[in-house]
Amino acid sequence: NTWRMQIMSIIRLPEKEVFVPQKENTPASTPVITLPPTNTPTPTVEPTAVVEATAVFTPTITSTPLPEKVALTGVRYMDQHGVRNYCAPSTLGMALSYWGWKGTRTDIGKAVKPYEDDYNVMPYELEEYAINNAGLRSITRIGGTIDLLKSLVAGGFPVLTEMGVYQLDLANNVSWMGHYVLVTGYDESTGEFITQDAYKSANRRVKYTEFEKEWRSFNFLYMVVHTAEKESLLRGIMGPMWDETAANRAAYERANREIAEMTDIYQYFAWYNRGTSMVKLQDYAGAAQSFDEAFAIYETLPVDTRPFRMVWYQTGPYMAYYYAGRYQDVVNLADFTLGLTNHLGLEESNYWRAMGNAAIGNRDAAIADLKTTLKIHPDFGPSMLKLQEMGAN
Repeated sequence: NTWRMQIMSIIRLPEKEVFVPQKENTPASTPVITLPPTNTPTPTVEPTAVVEATAVFTPTITSTPLPEKVALTGVRYMDQHGVRNYCAPSTLGMALSYWGWKGTRTDIGKAVKPYEDDYNVMPYELEEYAINNAGLRSITRIGGTIDLLKSLVAGGFPVLTEMGVYQLDLANNVSWMGHYVLVTGYDESTGEFITQDAYKSANRRVKYTEFEKEWRSFNFLYMVVHTAEKESLLRGIMGPMWDETAANRAAYERANREIAEMTDIYQYFAWYNRGTSMVKLQDYAGAAQSFDEAFAIYETLPVDTRPFRMVWYQTGPYMAYYYAGRYQDVVNLADFTLGLTNHLGLEESNYWRAMGNAAIGNRDAAIADLKTTLKIHPDFGPSMLKLQEMGAN
């Protein structure tokens, strides 16, 4: 399988490919249920024509000064090596171990990626495992800050973050990919976080500035696993950011500022983050415009730096285009994303291609994709629901 990927990457380097949206609404051939997912907050519509730099949203996290250094102990280090794509199970395993969980990375892997070649485990899948299998609680938010991370760690909470890094991939190329790390400490004297990195090492130190660059590509997403007894303490540390809508709003405002301040790949990430935040705030038309801008900038980036796996991990463009009525763009983007490696392992892309095809009347193609998702992710709820709705289960 690895040699096949190496040959494929030589024949058709994924970074050379670009996605160009059509930007046109596609007529639905059948009635389409366009209710957004139930876990999204109340709609908040923003003007989409003008990007304005807004005031900095800075939650008051704590009134007492933070310690100069913090290094949490009690985490069992787990590497990700020897098994394909095991970053997520290993990093979650470390987070759970801090709270007394006795399991292994394999226990998590069997649940969150039963299909070996599943290219990505989403944060919500990790959160579900922590709650349903480890008896713990978990909260995931976007729009985190360096100061908030330090406050959480100082309060006794390791923080799982999602990052974008350039690493050697299975095709033997150094390329951009998503990566989870667990933050367990910091040192103000050196300006560094202490991280548990399943790919690199235990207690790996990373400069705040470098950490923030890598964190930016995932809209500053973070997850905090905790016990019921510690929840009130956690709420106090997070302050306004405990509220999901407030966190999404903060991420949206930060993206607007960074669009104005940044260039090149960082401006691409800022537009993408704006789109992701607007999807969560249910402004789908505005989100679609933001993703259009991001894809336009992507085409201008140096080929060897292009983060071609972006949609593997962050599926906001599918939701934005779908709920904005741009069904053909949903299908085209999924075709593009799945075609980059010509391989199964991205159930979300297969699911959204099915949704787009169903909307424009390509029933057989939709059913085939939905059934594919169930091979990758057995009992994948959205696919089972759609198959039932189509009378094809």
